[in-house]
Amino acid sequence: MAINQAEIRNDEKGAQKELFKVVEMIHRTPERVFRSIRKRDGRIVEFNIGQIASAIFKAAKAVGGADQRLADELADVVVQYLQKRIGAAIPTVEEVQDAVEKVLIETGHAKTAKAYIIYRDRRTRLRESKSELMDVVEEILVETSRENANVSNSPSAKMLQIASAASKKYYLSRLIPEEMAAAHVAGDYHIHDLDFYGKTLTCVQIPLGKLLESGFNNGHGYIRPPHRPTSATALAAIILQSSQNDMHGGQSFAFFDRDMAPFVENADEDEVFQAMEALIYNLNSMHSRAGAQVPFSSINLGCDTTPAGRSVTKNLLLAYEKGLGRGECPIFPNIIFRLQQGVNFEPGDPNYDLFQLAMRVSAQRLNPTFSFMDSTFNRPYGAEVAYMGCRTRTIGNRHGAEVTDGRGNLSFTTLNLPRLAIKAGGDLENFYHELERMMALAARQLYHRYRVQAKLKAKDMPFLMGQGLYMDSDKLKPNDPIAPAIKHGTLSIGFIGLAETLVALTGSHHGQDPAAQRLGLEIVGFMRKLVDDFAEEYDLNYTLLATPAEGLSGRFVAMDRKRFGVITGVTDREYYTNSFHVPVSFEISSYDKVALEGPYHQMANAGHISYVEMKAPPIDNLDAYEKLLRHMAASDMGYAGINFPIDECLSCSYRGVIPEDECPSCGSPQIRRVRRITGYLSTVDRFNDAKQAELRDRSKHWL
Repeated sequence: MAINQAEIRNDEKGAQKELFKVVEMIHRTPERVFRSIRKRDGRIVEFNIGQIASAIFKAAKAVGGADQRLADELADVVVQYLQKRIGAAIPTVEEVQDAVEKVLIETGHAKTAKAYIIYRDRRTRLRESKSELMDVVEEILVETSRENANVSNSPSAKMLQIASAASKKYYLSRLIPEEMAAAHVAGDYHIHDLDFYGKTLTCVQIPLGKLLESGFNNGHGYIRPPHRPTSATALAAIILQSSQNDMHGGQSFAFFDRDMAPFVENADEDEVFQAMEALIYNLNSMHSRAGAQVPFSSINLGCDTTPAGRSVTKNLLLAYEKGLGRGECPIFPNIIFRLQQGVNFEPGDPNYDLFQLAMRVSAQRLNPTFSFMDSTFNRPYGAEVAYMGCRTRTIGNRHGAEVTDGRGNLSFTTLNLPRLAIKAGGDLENFYHELERMMALAARQLYHRYRVQAKLKAKDMPFLMGQGLYMDSDKLKPNDPIAPAIKHGTLSIGFIGLAETLVALTGSHHGQDPAAQRLGLEIVGFMRKLVDDFAEEYDLNYTLLATPAEGLSGRFVAMDRKRFGVITGVTDREYYTNSFHVPVSFEISSYDKVALEGPYHQMANAGHISYVEMKAPPIDNLDAYEKLLRHMAASDMGYAGINFPIDECLSCSYRGVIPEDECPSCGSPQIRRVRRITGYLSTVDRFNDAKQAELRDRSKHWL
C-alpha cells in the first residue's frame, strides 16, 4: 500500500500537540536521572538516551516518518515516564522498551508504535536464535550431530556442522518469509537441507559419458579424456567428489555401464576388474566437503547388452562382492540394477546372467537394489529412468527433454502428515482442508527457495554448472544466473508417517485394515493431484516424494508427543514410519507388504522405495529371492531393496549374523554392523537415536 505523505504530516502535527501536553504534565528536571541501565545478561552499562531516540526514529521511518527532532523529544518523554514510574532505580532494557511502546501509543503514534513492536519482536527472535546457536555449537564441539549417518566425527565434520547451524539460523531469521519459517520451526513441515537454502541444489544424475569423452576441469587445470579402464574409473570417482562439493545431496551415474563401455572395449577382464575395484576403494575413502564425508554415490547399470557394457556390469558386481581390503562390506556406491523385460528379466534375455549375478551379490552385500523399468509409470520412458540410493527419481520435464542425465531435485520439503490427522480428530473434511492448506504453503515455500536459487550464478557452482553437468548449463557464462538450467530440475513436496496418520484418523493403519489402505491411497492420491496442480500453477516441475526421513524421523514425533501427549499407534514410538511404508514392527509376510506398498509408487513420482526385511543373508535361497523380485515387478513397484543384517568382525574378518557383542570365532568385541538407512548403507553406530529405535523394532518378513 502506498504511503499518504499528507496523512503522515497531519498525524505528526496532531501527535506533536499531544506530546506537548504530556511534557507539560510531567515534571522535568534539568539533569538526567538515569546514568546506567541493566542489560538482559545482568551487566550494568551507561544509559544512553540517544539509543532510545534512534530506535524511535527507525520505527517512524518504517511507516514514512522523517522527523529526528520529534524522535528526540519522544525519547525525553520516555525518560520522564520512567522517572515517574521507577524513581531513581536502574531501569532494565525491558522496562525501557515497554515505556517506549506506551509513550508512542499515548502520544498518538500508533503506526510508529506498531513498527517499533515488530522491530522489537524481530530483535528478540534474532537474540534468541543466537543463544540457541551457541547451545548447538557447544553440543557439536562435544560430538558431531548424527542427523546424517554419512558424516564423521572428525574436526572437519564439526566445523561443517557449526557452519550448518549458523546458516540455518540465518535463513530462518533473515531470508525465509515469516509464515514459511514459522511452519518449519513449529514442525508443521520440514525444510530439508535448510543450511544450504540459498546456496546450491540437492542432487544430480551426472552425464558421465559426456565428461569422459570431452574431459573436464575441476579447478586446477584440464583433465583429458581417459584411454584405459583404470583411468576412466579414477576420473569417475573424481567427478563424483567434485560434484558433491558443489551440492548437498546425492551424486549418481544413470547409465554407468553404457558410459564406461567405450573405455573398456580393448581391455581384458582382469584389467576391467582392477579398475572397478579401484573405483569402489575410492568411493569408500575419497572424502568431500572438507573431509567430512564420502560422496553419496549411486550407480545405475544392467541394461547395456554390448560386450563392453556387460563387462562393466559384471566386473563392478564382482568387485563389490569381493568387498574391501579385508572383505568388509562396501558402504558406497549404492548400486542399482535396472530390470527390463527383453534385456535381463527373463531367461534367454541377453543380460539375464547379469541379473543372476546381481541377485547373488545383493544376497550377500545388501547391494545392488533393483529398479523396474516396466512399471506402468516407468515404461513410457523406455530404459531412460534411473534412481538414486535415497530413492530420488527425476524424469518428467515441462521445459525440455524428459531424460534423466543432467537433472536432479532442486529442493524438497516434507509435511508432518500425522500432526494434521491428530488435529483433525477423526474429521476427514477438516483433515483434507488442512492438508490442502499446508501443501499450498509448502509449494509457496519451495517457489521462494527456487527464486533464491535461480539468482545464483554459474560461477557459484564451478563444477556442476561450469563443466556443464546440469542440463543447459553449458550455455551459461560464469556470471549468468542459473535459472535457464535449473528450470529442468524438480521441486518436491514429501510426506512422512502415512501409517500413523491412518491410525489417528481411523484407529488402524493400512497393514491392519483394507479400509485404511483405501483411505491411504486416497490421501496420497489427493496429494499427488495437488502437486500436479502446483506444476501447472507455477510452471515448474513440482513432484511428490516418499520422503527418505533420517534426522526428520525423530524430530516430528518428539514435537508431537510433547504437544499432544502419547497416542497409541501414533506418538508412542521414537520415530514416525517412513513415507507410505507399513510400520516396521508390524508382522506381515513379504508378499503382503509388497502388495500393500506397490500402488503408492506410481503416485510418488519424485521418488519411492520399498523394503523387505530378512533375518539373515538369503545367499542360499536365490530362487525365492528372484520370485520376490518378480512379485515386486508385478505389484507395479519402481524401486525396491532386500534388507538383512551384515555383521563383521574387524579382528578376524568373520562375517555373519552376530547377535552377541563378541565375535563367535575369536571373541573380539570389535564388531562392524552394516544396515540400510534411508536408501544407503551405514554402520549402526552412526544411526541417530530415532533410527536406532526403528532398527530395533524392525520385524522380519517371511516369504
